[in-house]
Amino acid sequence: MDINTFIDKLQSYQGERVFNPWRDYDASCDIGPQAPAIRRANLRRYLELRTQAHYLFIAEALGYQGGHFSGVAITSERILLGQHADIAPESVLGAWDYRRTSNPASPLLNNSQKQKGFNEPTDTVVWNALSRHGLAAFDVILWNIFPFHPYKAGKLLSNRTPSAAELDIGVEYAQMLLELVPNMKIVAIGQKAATTLARYGIACMTAPHPSMGGANRFKAAAAQLFGGGGNG
Repeated sequence: MDINTFIDKLQSYQGERVFNPWRDYDASCDIGPQAPAIRRANLRRYLELRTQAHYLFIAEALGYQGGHFSGVAITSERILLGQHADIAPESVLGAWDYRRTSNPASPLLNNSQKQKGFNEPTDTVVWNALSRHGLAAFDVILWNIFPFHPYKAGKLLSNRTPSAAELDIGVEYAQMLLELVPNMKIVAIGQKAATTLARYGIACMTAPHPSMGGANRFKAAAAQLFGGGGNG
């Protein structure tokens, strides 16, 4: 497995009520037909910087405020655009040609999204926790057990829980990623990721998902897992 093959396999996926950010173009929200290529380039760069990563954090699925527009799991477009108060874009992609893929002229975006790009609170909690516990940005790969964006019927800018079948499909990509960067310690973020990995015999540590009021539980779990830790 190499990075280009991995991205090609991701790009080939199509599913009902699923947005594939590395393949799909949506005229109502994307900045132009080049948007999927920008997101593929972001992911390629992200992985190239992390070929020696020691940790793999796996959450549930891409969200419309996060990886849908950035092309990077658990990472919002606002971080990449340098518009985030806590997280520098260089922590994600280093020295890079940072470009937005959401369309600031779209009527579907609110004023903040038009000015600064999309922001996902879960992404902020996770990135801040990594920094707080001394986990170097390039020593961790962030991912989702279903690596695409599942949305509700007729509403692209929404999130839905991935189905059991989608989770099973997602495991195949997680296994490819583990082949690409072997020997990573896995931290499942939330029960959907944890139970899916366990069903396939993939060992992992577990932390609560930061969404739906779980931010403090996630922070406490990270503190228990990593303490003041370095990258070990």
